[in-house]
Amino acid sequence: MNFQLALDRLSREECRHILNETAHYIDWIEIGTGVIKEYGMAFVKEIRTAYPDKTIVADMKTCDAAEHETKQALQAGADITTVMAFSHNQTIQKALEAAEKEGGEIMVDLLNAPPERIAELDELGVTLVSLHIGKDQQAEKMVGSDDFIPLQPFPGIKVAAAGGINAESVKNLREVNPYTVIVGSAVTKAHNPSEAARAVREAIDK
Repeated sequence: MNFQLALDRLSREECRHILNETAHYIDWIEIGTGVIKEYGMAFVKEIRTAYPDKTIVADMKTCDAAEHETKQALQAGADITTVMAFSHNQTIQKALEAAEKEGGEIMVDLLNAPPERIAELDELGVTLVSLHIGKDQQAEKMVGSDDFIPLQPFPGIKVAAAGGINAESVKNLREVNPYTVIVGSAVTKAHNPSEAARAVREAIDK
């Protein structure tokens, strides 16, 4: 499992500080939607320059104008950019084509997507999805192994899991072995982000 740290609802200075404390433990850096809205592509470029060996995910949550937004994120230095599963098939296709031209990848966010949408995404050629329980939904539910059941018939699709994950809940995902686990507040809001990231890393590696 890759360890993706989601930087969201944070200032530029907070992002820098947290990355300085946690970079040793993480594989992927996600620049969250809120951070992108606040600081734009300039911040994606800044993080790319500062962390050339990390995989950078720009959580654009694209749902239209996919060719432009995909190029925008990848040309700024992201390796992966996100597109919403509810988008029109043509939008997802354009994102895939633009990503191929730029040498990057798209991650399709399954937030609130019906299970039958996965087969359609597979047919379109999607190979990476985010199994995502949104922030506002997490008061009722966190992501768990049962959420992976609709994806089992599609071994060609890699899964990034997101939704209230911490060092303890990572252990519950080992049986389904997601390609990536996305951890946000459990690290970014921790009193000691370095120790929180280390605990997640250890839970992943065990």
